[in-house]
Amino acid sequence: MASLVWQTPRRPSSPPKLGLSLLHHHPLTSTIYFPNQRRKPTSHTLGVCRCSSSPMTVPSSPKKKRTKYRKQYPGESVGITEEMRFVAMRLRNVNGKKVDPANDKEQVEEDDELEGETWSPSKEGFLNFLVNSKLVFDTIERIVDESEDVSYAYFRRTGLERCESLERDLEWFRETQDLAIPEPSQVGVSYAKYLEEEAKENAALFLSHFYSIYFSHIAGGQVIVRRVSEKLLEGKELEFVRWEGDAQDLLKGVREKLNVLGEHWTRDEKNKCLKETAKAFKYMGQIVRLIVL
Repeated sequence: MASLVWQTPRRPSSPPKLGLSLLHHHPLTSTIYFPNQRRKPTSHTLGVCRCSSSPMTVPSSPKKKRTKYRKQYPGESVGITEEMRFVAMRLRNVNGKKVDPANDKEQVEEDDELEGETWSPSKEGFLNFLVNSKLVFDTIERIVDESEDVSYAYFRRTGLERCESLERDLEWFRETQDLAIPEPSQVGVSYAKYLEEEAKENAALFLSHFYSIYFSHIAGGQVIVRRVSEKLLEGKELEFVRWEGDAQDLLKGVREKLNVLGEHWTRDEKNKCLKETAKAFKYMGQIVRLIVL
C-alpha cells in the first residue's frame, strides 16, 4: 500500500532579477538572460530594428480631379429650337454682317435684294416658287398626318398648315392671271424626296426640317411674298401669308412641343438636327431663288 508523505511547501523564493548583458557587441542584437533559474539557462535573442536616418514620408491623399463641364451650345439652355435658331441666324447675312442671334425677335430683316436692281421677280418665277413651296408643305404635312410614329402626333393640326392655302393661291393664278400651273422643278422634287427619306430614318432629323420650314416662312418667307405681290400683283394678299390666328403664337406652340421632345434626344442626335437645320435653309433658299429665275 502506498504511503502518503506530507511535504511542507517551500516558501517561494524571491522573483529572479532580470539582467541584461550585451554579450555580443552587434549593433542590431542584444542578449537577455535570466539568472537564478533552476533550469538550464536559455538565451533569448531579440532582434531590434534600426530606424532609418531619413525622415518618414507620409503618403499624401490623392488630389481630386476637377469636374470638367461641357461648354453648352448657343441656345442649349432654352431648348433645341433655340439652338436651331442660332444656326439659322448664322446662315443669314444682312449688309455683309451676321444678324445678332441673341436678338429675341423672330422676324428677320428683309433682304436688301428686294430693293436692288438685281431683284427682278417675274410672275412665272413667282408661280414656280409657289408650286415648289406647295410640294414641300404637302410632303411634310402628309408625313405627319399619315405616319404611325408617335413623335409626329404632337404636330398635327397646329394651325400652321399651308397646303390648302397654297392650293387656293394657285387656283387664283389659274383663273385671273391666265397662267398655266407648271410642274415642280428639280429642287422641289429633290427636297421632297429627301424629306421622305429622313422621315423613315429618324424622326428627330425630320422634325428639324419640319420646324425650320415653318420658321423660315414666318420669319422671312412671308416678307418676300408680300413684297413680290406688291410689285407684281398690285399688293394682293395671298392665302400663303394668312393664318387663322397669330402666326407667331402658332409657331410658339410648335416650338414648345419640340423643345419638350428634344429633351429626350442625345447630344449626338441634337448635333445632327442642327446640321439638318442648315440643310433645310439651304433647300428653302434655293426655292426662293426660283422667283427670279
